[in-house]
Amino acid sequence: MSTRPIVSVDWLQSHLNDSAVCIVDASWHLPTEKRDPQAEYLQSHIPGAVFFDIDAISNPSDLPHMVPTAEVFTAAVGKLGLQKNNTVIVYDTKGLFSAARVWWTLSVFGFGNVKILDGGLPAWEKAGFELESGEVNREPIVVEASLDETAVVSAADVLNASGSGAAEILDARSQGRFDGVDPEPRKGLRGGHIPGSKCLPFTTLLNDGKLKSNDELKAIFTALNLATDKPVYTSCGSGVTAAVLTLGLHCIGTSNTALYDGSWTEWGGREDLPVVKNG
Repeated sequence: MSTRPIVSVDWLQSHLNDSAVCIVDASWHLPTEKRDPQAEYLQSHIPGAVFFDIDAISNPSDLPHMVPTAEVFTAAVGKLGLQKNNTVIVYDTKGLFSAARVWWTLSVFGFGNVKILDGGLPAWEKAGFELESGEVNREPIVVEASLDETAVVSAADVLNASGSGAAEILDARSQGRFDGVDPEPRKGLRGGHIPGSKCLPFTTLLNDGKLKSNDELKAIFTALNLATDKPVYTSCGSGVTAAVLTLGLHCIGTSNTALYDGSWTEWGGREDLPVVKNG
């Protein structure tokens, strides 16, 4: 059974004044881009949107934006005024990039009605819909939530799956980074990929910043010959675009997934973990 947590810009425009709808700007950028997503949010965002800071709403670690503890998460989303019974619409400035990570984060903490804006801010602007500037402050609330720990896997879990074949491992990075011929955007990381993993660049699932149709997604995943009787672990550079793969799998009804939160930032930075290069 397939499900597609996507809404159109027309739908959101018609629900801007709905008190049960919360809009979240989930923009984030790679360190090499030298962009400040929060500053960009303050300059221009969809009316009523609050800003979800992926780096700040995380578990402090040597690794970037690791999934937050329940205490950090509930304090942050409570301050943002996000209620679990709301319809939460998440978008980013690229179309579909970091929004999937926040969709995943909210979902694994029990938010049951989280949607992604199809095409994100570019599609909203293309439609000619209004924007606003400045910070949005919703009424703070008390939120109770706990993490679904089965939705996250560690390096040890991935290492075990790599050696035993107990799970499929999908890598959302580019083919060049997967092969180890293109440099990593973060310094100090080895090139290559996790032994036994399969390369599926997250951009493969997109068309002009929008998620492809479910039929197209099915064809893409079928071409990878994924074993349907195994869990699927998604990975990327730092756990952000891995969530795009998780989203795609969710859309075609594959629910037995987990995200490798440390991703290549952890794996490529640890000399004790095996790496394969194709270049």
